[in-house]
Amino acid sequence: MNRRKAADAESRLASEQVLVIDDDHGIGDCVEMLLQRAGYACVITRTGREGLAQLESREFDMVITDLRLPDASGLDIVAASKAAHPETQVILMTSFSSVESAIEALRLGANDYVIKPFDNDDFLFSVERALGERRTRMENVALKRSLRKAFTQNTIIGESDSIKRLLGMIQRVAATEANVLIQGESGTGKELVAQAIHFGGNRAHRPFVAVNCGAIPADLIESELFGHAKGAYTGAASASEGLIREASGGTLFLDEISEMPLNIQVKLLRVLQERQVRPLGSGQSYITDTRFLAASNRNLKESAESGSFRPDLYYRLNVITIHVPPLRERGGDIELLAKHFMQQFSRKFGSQVSGMDRDFVEFLHRHGWPGNVRELQNVIERAVILADADILSSADLEEMIAPPAKEATPPLGGGLPLSVEDYIREVVMLYQDRHGEAELAAMLGIGRKALWMRRRSWGLYRQRDRAALGGEPAPANDEDHAHRVQ
Repeated sequence: MNRRKAADAESRLASEQVLVIDDDHGIGDCVEMLLQRAGYACVITRTGREGLAQLESREFDMVITDLRLPDASGLDIVAASKAAHPETQVILMTSFSSVESAIEALRLGANDYVIKPFDNDDFLFSVERALGERRTRMENVALKRSLRKAFTQNTIIGESDSIKRLLGMIQRVAATEANVLIQGESGTGKELVAQAIHFGGNRAHRPFVAVNCGAIPADLIESELFGHAKGAYTGAASASEGLIREASGGTLFLDEISEMPLNIQVKLLRVLQERQVRPLGSGQSYITDTRFLAASNRNLKESAESGSFRPDLYYRLNVITIHVPPLRERGGDIELLAKHFMQQFSRKFGSQVSGMDRDFVEFLHRHGWPGNVRELQNVIERAVILADADILSSADLEEMIAPPAKEATPPLGGGLPLSVEDYIREVVMLYQDRHGEAELAAMLGIGRKALWMRRRSWGLYRQRDRAALGGEPAPANDEDHAHRVQ
């Protein structure tokens, strides 16, 4: 193993190219010998013109140049090298040290400043440190590039038309700086969409910070978002910059923003307008370059109209709206997602599960998936863990999710034959307080407006509707409500 590591290190060093520019043959030859012994590939030039020609023809990992050359200044080499190849490391050598030249070299982008004559070990340490920094930076760039590709191509899985439209919208939006409102039911993958937007855009190399507005207590959310000064409140032993400033240059994802208190919405609106944030208890404001993505499983437009969410903030966030489709509208993706999760959890748990039988797949298609992709993921995880065979069967699901057929055909009407209208009425009576309106309409195979009109004509109201109406039914001519439930 040690031999393999040594061989890998030697191969890596040999691939790193160093350009040396020095008219002093003794120093130049010494530097070349030290670098070659350390395993680096080395090119020697004696004049600034030759060095600049090399920089124009190829990219080097490092340039080591003398400050004083017969036809150029080493500072000119530093500037030219950084202009042509910003990732190239530069070390400046000189026999005539001065504070001014050292400062100017560092200002132009030099990574180190070496005084002749130098100690060989110290010199090689400077070289390795500078090249090590370059390796780390390049690895980070490659990692972020792969993350960006992964989030835009592999994380959001699906082949349905609705997912293809979603991916197309993400691609177009990612290239902009616009604020985006992501709407969708719980469990549909709104945060994945936000991540895909971030990693698909120009901010991919900067932070992605996510916060669930509903998970932070109301008395702490201001400090979490905007930061606080030391001593701003009891227990604030040190200052905090807050999540908005932490995400500066990158993206702040505000999940479940409909849960944000109205007084905090006012302060957030000010940040969006002025691009400045003032920490709690501080008299100083800080400029922030943060892109805001927000998500909600509620209809934020209706919340703005009802007064539970600020309309001005809604319009600030809603430059572009992306709707994430529920799983029941992605029927063709259910099997694809299930296989993906099965493979993922089989690897994670070292399971032998490698497939699903037809009954298992049909069972998945019959279920309504009120919890969307998150529910499907949890179901497949439990099935893989508890499976007795390497092929998942419907028996692995029966105790986890009830077949919709059993729920959709309850013993109604005392077992007597029912008309379609009577059947719908009894199903509504049994299940309207257990399911959302969209889910109940989908179960019955009718539209939401048709369901609402039937409930109104029968005088059937959900518990929360009755409470909102003070126990009284809605007026029969409530066309506005009928319009909203379309």
